[in-house]
Amino acid sequence: MASAFDNLSSALSSALESGELPAVLPTLDRLGASLQADLDAQKIAAEWFAKFAGAVSAKDTGKIVYLFLEDGWWRDHLALTWEFRTFHGTAKIKGFLSDQLAPFDISNVKLRDGAVLKQPYPDLAWIQFLFDFETNVGIGSGVVRLVPTASGEWKAFTLYTTLEDLKGFPEKIGPNREWLPNHGKWLNQREEERSFSKGDPAVIVVGGGQSGLDIAARLKMLGVPTLVLEKQKRIGDQWRGRYEALCLHDPVWYDHMPYLPFPPTWPVYTPAQKLANWLEYYAEAMELNVWTNSSVENVRLLDNGKYEVVVKKPDGTLRTFIVDHVVMALGLGGGVPKVPSIPGEEEFQGQTLHSTQHKSAKDHLGKKVVIIGACTSAHDIAADYVEHGVDVTIFQRSKTYVMTTKNGGPLLFKDLFWEGAGPTDVSDRVHTSMPAFITRELGKRITKDTAEADRELLNGLEKVGFKLGWGPEDAGFFHSSSTRGGGYYLDVGTSKLIIDGKIKLKNDSQIERFTKTGLRFEDGSELEADVVVYATGFEGATISMKRLLGDELASRVSQIWNLNEEGEQNGAWRWLGVPNLWFMMGNLAMCRYHSKHLALQIKAIQEGVYGKRYAP
Repeated sequence: MASAFDNLSSALSSALESGELPAVLPTLDRLGASLQADLDAQKIAAEWFAKFAGAVSAKDTGKIVYLFLEDGWWRDHLALTWEFRTFHGTAKIKGFLSDQLAPFDISNVKLRDGAVLKQPYPDLAWIQFLFDFETNVGIGSGVVRLVPTASGEWKAFTLYTTLEDLKGFPEKIGPNREWLPNHGKWLNQREEERSFSKGDPAVIVVGGGQSGLDIAARLKMLGVPTLVLEKQKRIGDQWRGRYEALCLHDPVWYDHMPYLPFPPTWPVYTPAQKLANWLEYYAEAMELNVWTNSSVENVRLLDNGKYEVVVKKPDGTLRTFIVDHVVMALGLGGGVPKVPSIPGEEEFQGQTLHSTQHKSAKDHLGKKVVIIGACTSAHDIAADYVEHGVDVTIFQRSKTYVMTTKNGGPLLFKDLFWEGAGPTDVSDRVHTSMPAFITRELGKRITKDTAEADRELLNGLEKVGFKLGWGPEDAGFFHSSSTRGGGYYLDVGTSKLIIDGKIKLKNDSQIERFTKTGLRFEDGSELEADVVVYATGFEGATISMKRLLGDELASRVSQIWNLNEEGEQNGAWRWLGVPNLWFMMGNLAMCRYHSKHLALQIKAIQEGVYGKRYAP
């Protein structure tokens, strides 16, 4: 009778022949391998790396590919492709290397010390290490994970390469910063720089949230003149103007910004008002060129490849810029609230508002409130209502993934983004080095572990009828964030209010229409309401882009967000379908890391060293 290992090997062989491989974790039983009790991780890494470096130097793709599992992965961010690509399986890795290895002329490949054995589960282990290299145009780094095989050889399961810097164009940080004293000139220089009174910037960034500030900071350190345009009166108003109860549910170690991390006194979970003030401080401390209370009226691609950007200034006058690049930093939803169309709303005698318009539960004291939606914003707003004694009901339209920050947070973040985990720049690379579809497979296990740790809370939610989901493909938080950009609640206490009945729950029928006094559902039931809050998210970036770009140019823009067939994000941080038009987005961690990638592409184009994209 064939063993499970034989069956899986046969399946993989068939998949290799077809060119399509499933994303499978390299478990020890699948590999037919075991770990030696006295293994020397650094020695094993050095032996493998010597073969790898020799094969790279000889540009011998066959020898390089031999060092991988048949279903191994090579992920590259710009270093060898000028793209975001993931190659799965030795056939695709060999094809990629055959095309790209010689043109990029990899050299000076060096292993870093610090190889470690990682064993997230008893049946899953790898040796992880980092390395450095150079190409004809840049300086790169890489991350490798080696797994044992039945033959005793260790082979690469994942390898990641990423562009760190461009040769000849280093960031103006550390030893490259300004060394000469500035006596009495700084203030005037800053005003002149910020006003662009003597010429146009090379780059305009539309939006002054964390994504816009991050890319502006990266470009400044690369010497690329950049102007950030923010329609709000102050930097941070995107957060400052939201509901008072808003608080980040990601830990502080995951949320640092480039060059200027949060101080060690910062709370683990950042209140929105505090983050708003930090963003304003960040823009000033990093000397970013920001115009607030300034709106972009339209963006037009000119025949010469440049962009005409018309800006309405605070005094109502218009200024037209001609720039090389436009970066849209509009956020995941583009800032456009998504409001479902429900019949009869004009008959409703109460108030309706989107969560972006909601400020405080104090505005609705003595009222009956229904919140449509059951993810983060809905939970935060509902908890605020309870705290102020307001009668509140959550209407849950579909399943929600729930995990506690107490139990789930350490499982998700402890190795990389937690107290004492190590330098953030290393953690960013290690985290991103894992192919998205393998992160998904790991996420399935972590989701089960978190659910077990949260069993009492989740049982309580199910007992009161709350509909629990586990995210797309049951893979939990990270995969939900990468694909949907939502659909979850990281619990910081509101779930207990639902269990205790302090927040009422309605989810047994869909909404049919508004009535004068509330909502009627398809099963004939009704719910009285004085206030209905839409916690229903945002429309997506495309609508905002159409307003600025016009239908024709916007129609040429590729899909934004969700994963493509290789597991890379659509449209964000690199080629968007139109030359020199970019989209910068993501949570604080994504923006911190990938803002460097976007800035390097813009700098490379400006300096004439940008190569040919190795497109899918």
